[in-house]
Amino acid sequence: MKKMFTAGSAAVLTAALLAGCQNTGNTVPSEPSAGSADLSQTEITTPWIGTKNTTRINTSDPVQAAATASKSLWTATGDNNRPGSVVLVDSENWQVAAASADLIHHPSNGPILFVNKEGVPESTLTELKRLKPKGSESNEGIQVIVVGKVADKVHEQLKELGYKTDRIEGDRPAAVAQAIDSYYAKVSGSTPESVIVGSMDSPEYTLPAVNWIAHMPEPLLYVKKDEIPDETVQALATRNGKASIYVIGPESAVSKQVEEDLKAYGKVTRISGSDPYENAVNFAKFKDPATGFGWGIDSPGHNFSFLPGDSTMLTIAAAPFSHLGKHAPLLFTNKDAMPESVMKFVMSIQPKFETTPTEGPYNHAWITGDEAAISAKGQSEIDDMLEIVPASGGDAHSGH
Repeated sequence: MKKMFTAGSAAVLTAALLAGCQNTGNTVPSEPSAGSADLSQTEITTPWIGTKNTTRINTSDPVQAAATASKSLWTATGDNNRPGSVVLVDSENWQVAAASADLIHHPSNGPILFVNKEGVPESTLTELKRLKPKGSESNEGIQVIVVGKVADKVHEQLKELGYKTDRIEGDRPAAVAQAIDSYYAKVSGSTPESVIVGSMDSPEYTLPAVNWIAHMPEPLLYVKKDEIPDETVQALATRNGKASIYVIGPESAVSKQVEEDLKAYGKVTRISGSDPYENAVNFAKFKDPATGFGWGIDSPGHNFSFLPGDSTMLTIAAAPFSHLGKHAPLLFTNKDAMPESVMKFVMSIQPKFETTPTEGPYNHAWITGDEAAISAKGQSEIDDMLEIVPASGGDAHSGH
């Protein structure tokens, strides 16, 4: 297969990206500490790297990635492209951050940005000032929603900015997820019957839900492998036995017994895979025709959000890519190549044309992470497999 990058161009791209954690085999590098100040000038001035079918968010720092995703989606040149409310969460609490993605979509229509124990990082502060959130009309003009337990310094800095803020407090995942569900119902005026239930201990299986709840109003509620927390029970009980419950992840993450116990609150459907890669693929493919829940992607003409398999906070930073523009479900990949299950899925929906590539449709992908996380080779492979090709086979662009 013809690659987009030559050895020379790959070297140039390598030089343009941040140096990061090393990776061997199929393991994926761990994330740097969120909000790290050790950022190269190249990354600061080159936040995006594009190929013909992909756009890379060129950082593996979740704080920087969240700000760059926000810049990509909310141009903030006028009220029609400013967010209503921005969601601020602690960059060290993935469970709270993941559940908070339910507040990305309307009526908030705004990104998740990260804070830390020191307060509001400079990149987050700069992005808040650029966005100038206009306030959510259905939520009393709230401009910033702070979710979970954060440093007192965060509230002091927000007061200095003069933004109208609201809080959803707490640090226990199931309790905060319930509070977010209640908050959304209050602000939107209705309680979604469909819910996603995921493990609070297995982010690699739960995180594909984040892109969906950023896209649609269904909340993410938490369970342990063998236990349903009281707060989750209470949230489900508000559906009066009519909940459509979608358990995400295999029985190693959410047990069969928990699946059975959830049936007391509505219809239960499990979406899972044998590993995190297949799990994300199966979630992207799933559709419930009875409720409309699920991406249901089985044909060309779609966008995807590719991330390293264990980049927990980075994945949450990229969640808004499923809310605006070319709405993107999450797929996990390895540093240098797609796993077999991901490759098979992407090949199955590769666009094909009869006469000319201008017929479309086209696929695209957001890639989040620097080259230490997903290499130039890995980006090139994704780019190649998204390319539109002739239905008859052969070179996609011969004769043009």
